[in-house]
Amino acid sequence: MQLLPHLPTSLPAEECARLFHGRGHCFPGLEGITLDWLPPSLLLTQFSAVNPEQKQGLIAQVTQWWQQHSQQPLSLVWQNRSVSPAQTESIGVAPPATHWAQESGLWFELNLMRGQNHGLFLDMLNGRRWVQQQSQGKKVLNLFAYTCGFSVYACAGGASEVVNLDMSKPALAQGKRNHSRNGFDKGVRYLGHDLFKTFGKLKKLGPFDLVVVDPPSFQQGSFIATKDYPRLLRRLPEMLNDGGEALLCLNAPELSRAHLMGQVSECAPQLQFIEQIANPASFPEVDIDKGLKVMRYRLLA
Repeated sequence: MQLLPHLPTSLPAEECARLFHGRGHCFPGLEGITLDWLPPSLLLTQFSAVNPEQKQGLIAQVTQWWQQHSQQPLSLVWQNRSVSPAQTESIGVAPPATHWAQESGLWFELNLMRGQNHGLFLDMLNGRRWVQQQSQGKKVLNLFAYTCGFSVYACAGGASEVVNLDMSKPALAQGKRNHSRNGFDKGVRYLGHDLFKTFGKLKKLGPFDLVVVDPPSFQQGSFIATKDYPRLLRRLPEMLNDGGEALLCLNAPELSRAHLMGQVSECAPQLQFIEQIANPASFPEVDIDKGLKVMRYRLLA
């Protein structure tokens, strides 16, 4: 498994970045491997089986690359997501239990040893930046907010108000800390509720100029895209101002762009497709339908 030739020729700036994206099937033999830079640590994630010899070979290649580009001791977190629950171990210098790292000059709290949800999904960078660019003076609703990355970017873009909704109160608490660290303590709400039991409250808080929908693709008891996206889409227009926009996200390799667009056409025909937000260049895909889908829609006036 020759990872080394595909790694960057220099260590990125002190900001979070994906260094290697094998899951896009652009690198034969490495389809199950990703490597992220989450200062001060590297995170190597294994999505398919790796035998002990291959694992040691990958560690040796990452170590060699690190020594070529940094004077600091290596801090590498290895996460095996080919098993359930995921197994996480530290190699070299242990990462902090929690630490703050930057993306686009904004601070986010991370915990690399917690499991697969360490605090920030790097593939959504362009979506977050788009929200920042669109948020000046806007009232924003952030559904399935997780640790509120979209909300932090919306505040950075000058949003007048942001409402974050997620079933996980610990995730929202982390999101509140993210806002506080960046100086965004005013004009932000955190609702720890089930979306499908909260439409009435959201309607009272709305309508909104911008709604972000970034659900899990399959999470039992929370959201199953094939069943629940249509339920959400039927209620989405009533949460938007005339001319308001929605950013609809789907991260399910088995579901195509056409699938999501077909759901919108059927369940919310008032929404007009505007564009697809491209994924970061560090997430190459042989088949873009299998990667993250981020679709921009506008409510017809």
